[in-house]
Amino acid sequence: MVTQKHGTRGLSAAAAAGLGFAVGLVVAVAVQQLRYEELRLRIERTEQNDRREARLAEQQRLQSYLLDKALSDPDLAAVMSTIEEVDPTRRRQYLFANAMYTNALLAYRVGVVDLEELHGHLRVICQNAIFREYWEATRHHRASLKAESGEARVGQMMDTLIHDLDEADTEEWWVVGEPPASQS
Repeated sequence: MVTQKHGTRGLSAAAAAGLGFAVGLVVAVAVQQLRYEELRLRIERTEQNDRREARLAEQQRLQSYLLDKALSDPDLAAVMSTIEEVDPTRRRQYLFANAMYTNALLAYRVGVVDLEELHGHLRVICQNAIFREYWEATRHHRASLKAESGEARVGQMMDTLIHDLDEADTEEWWVVGEPPASQS
């Protein structure tokens, strides 16, 4: 009988080892499945972001095409612009100012420049008197933006920057204003 108990103990040890192996295998597969799902979700988010950026770039190309048409034809510029009280030359200048601003905004939105770089670029644009006239003339356009939207936040940054430049007591305009903290 001692031999039988010894054989049973050996079988129990083998069964325990097999069970331990099976449990370990199940845990390893579960961890691998979690990692796979995390990677799949990360790839899906990246692909969605890539598609969004591609749509933004395509929209910018279309906008540039329309702008080119408007800049070359005063009749089309009158359709594209909502500012009635300016002469045709100033209207084209305003349209071009809008294109400069929109281009900078798109560069930020697709990640070509960060918020600090955008701030610096806009600070340069603000040195132009015609751009500032355009910015003031289109203030009512920005009033309809949702305050929490990225475009509204950049517009507010531009307003603050212009105010800071106007209030600065230095001729060194390139050091005026602090970019807002990055927002996720």
